[in-house]
Amino acid sequence: MKIIQNKWLPPRGYSAIMLLGFLFTRDQSKVSAETIRHESIHARQMWELLVVGFYLWYIIEWLVRLCKKGNAYRNISFEREAYANEHDATYLHRRKPFAFLQFLIS
Repeated sequence: MKIIQNKWLPPRGYSAIMLLGFLFTRDQSKVSAETIRHESIHARQMWELLVVGFYLWYIIEWLVRLCKKGNAYRNISFEREAYANEHDATYLHRRKPFAFLQFLIS
C-alpha cells in the first residue's frame, strides 16, 4: 500500500483514509501499525467487492445507519471488521473472503 502525505486528506479528526488502494495521511510519521492494518483490511474488502461495489455499499450502509441509534461511521460493517482486527498482525493471513458480512447485523 502506497502512503501519500498531503494537506487535504484525510478530513480533520481522522489519521488516515484509504482510497483506491492508496493510504492518504496528513502526517506520515503518525501512521501506526494498527492504522496500516485497519486500512489494509479495507483494501481487501474493496477488492472483494470490485472497488465500485465497496464504495457504493459503504455509502448506502452509512446512510441507513444514520437513521439508527449510535455512530453511523463506527457501525458500518467494513469499519466494525477493521476496528475489531486492527491490533491482530495475523488477521489478514487467516481472514476469510467477505468476512465483513458477519459484522453487518448489529
